[in-house]
Amino acid sequence: MDSLLEVRGLSKSFGAVSVAHQISFDVREGEILGVIGPNGAGKTTLFGMLSGHIAPSEGTVLLRNEDITDLPPHERARKGIARTYQVPRPFGQMTVFDNLRVAATFGGGLADTAVAEWIERTLAITGLTRYADTLAGRLPLLVRKRHELARALAMKPRLLLIDEVAAGLTEQEINDFISLVRQLRGMGITIVWIEHVIRTMLTATDRLMALAGGEILALDKPDRVLEMPEVRRVYLGN
Repeated sequence: MDSLLEVRGLSKSFGAVSVAHQISFDVREGEILGVIGPNGAGKTTLFGMLSGHIAPSEGTVLLRNEDITDLPPHERARKGIARTYQVPRPFGQMTVFDNLRVAATFGGGLADTAVAEWIERTLAITGLTRYADTLAGRLPLLVRKRHELARALAMKPRLLLIDEVAAGLTEQEINDFISLVRQLRGMGITIVWIEHVIRTMLTATDRLMALAGGEILALDKPDRVLEMPEVRRVYLGN
């Protein structure tokens, strides 16, 4: 299987503090790659470097063999990279539909004639059709998280970066989200997913990458990673 994303030697320092050191990995076309690690492991910094919101101190990021290391976020979005945020921040005084319209038009670069049809499909996929005319700032937690995912999906990404959507959800809500993410993979979207809910990473991902201290501690099948003594010690505390 070909690699969609290739990361080579990504490092990031803020002054004397190193938050990412020589991170290298590939993400295969159509794969769901999970990312775990304790607070401060470098997960959010990694996403920032992949999405273009944080400039690496060194290293390269390749998307389908194209070097995008120096591209700003909006240009990466046009090339097919979209991300969600752990804390959703929609345009609260705009409707759900209009939030997605902004994402599709300015983030995804879709033409006006294609936008409405794609937004309707995105709303249906994410279970948000009934909320299309609701102000985004009035959405309850689970719906707001689905809306965050829908905004990213509205950009028609090839690579979707998901940041901790399962936090605070009930068991059934988590199951629903797993089903939704699998559906997105079925649409040909490659996914990198940061999550603290271990069951989610075991059941929903093809491979699992454990970060600690800004470095890759392990990268393998999810059950193998979680069985490694060094991962259990650093991440699970035993």
